Amino acid sequence: QVQLVQSGGGSVQAGGSLRLSCTTSERTASAYRVAWFRQAAEKEREFVACVDTSGGNTQYRPGLMGRFTISRDNAKKTVYLQMNNLTSEDTAVYYCAAGAGARGATSSRRNDYRYWGQGTQVTVSS
Repeated sequence: QVQLVQSGGGSVQAGGSLRLSCTTSERTASAYRVAWFRQAAEKEREFVACVDTSGGNTQYRPGLMGRFTISRDNAKKTVYLQMNNLTSEDTAVYYCAAGAGARGATSSRRNDYRYWGQGTQVTVSS
């Protein structure tokens, strides 16, 4: 069982920045691609960004690239989501998720991720 522990998040004013972290104790953490999803109140959970096992390939939800950056440090077994120029529309609970994947492969599909973090609230006030 892969456990994902999230940190970061919180409240920020519009235009501000936050960084989320997702850490696993799994020895083979580098074997998993990792994604971030988010779920706003009364809305479906949606894909935000994904990074492949090596960190060399990334995928973003249309419209977020340029403001959000996903990265990973396999030595630290941690994936990051840097969020800049936040707006109220970014308010949501953010989840990291991990799934087995081939090197170089990314995915925006929820069903491709077996393991999920506990979620962390991001609130952006205007």
